[in-house]
Amino acid sequence: MAQSIALIGDSIFDNAGYVPGEPDVAEQLRGMTPNDVDVTLLAVDGDFVADVSRQIQRIPQETTHLFVSAGGNDALSYAQEMLHQFENAAEMFYEWAKIQREFRSEYRDMLASVAALNRKAALCTIYDAVPSIDEIEMTGLSLFNDVIVSETIAAGLPLVDLRHVCTEVDDYSRLSPIEPSCAGGAKIAAVLHRLFTEHDFSSRQTVVYC
Repeated sequence: MAQSIALIGDSIFDNAGYVPGEPDVAEQLRGMTPNDVDVTLLAVDGDFVADVSRQIQRIPQETTHLFVSAGGNDALSYAQEMLHQFENAAEMFYEWAKIQREFRSEYRDMLASVAALNRKAALCTIYDAVPSIDEIEMTGLSLFNDVIVSETIAAGLPLVDLRHVCTEVDDYSRLSPIEPSCAGGAKIAAVLHRLFTEHDFSSRQTVVYC
């Protein structure tokens, strides 16, 4: 049976605008897979978790594998609320808990829409080694990654932990430090290729790839 991959989500996959003159993630993944394996890029730079349901409506009928990387833009959209000058720690934790609860609801809905397609699917965490990020922002990101990890485990799907993939300064674009460079994209594509060729999707167990 012919196999076909669809890349869903945001600029982690749709990074062509940040690597001018160099191959993006989708192109690098195509170079690693056999010629009879199609790689369709449906991810859109700037899209949120809630936008995945719109993207999957364009998935080719023959698609066998879905790789989803979404959540980074959601985290960015909450940055101002999370870094607000709170009166005390209790107020901060209350607000952060509310934000995490909202994101969990969005992520669960997204996972349900992906699962309904009955394809072989995998999810990605949000990387946190961005050169410009500070410790407070990294801590904030952990709230979103906790949701991604726990919900992916609950769904029995494999997980690509980008926190252990893009770990070097050169993995991030010089045009925008929050986007993968060609070098970072090559690492991401290599992990996706390994998952595509090695993972037993029938096991319904969460295996972490990095």
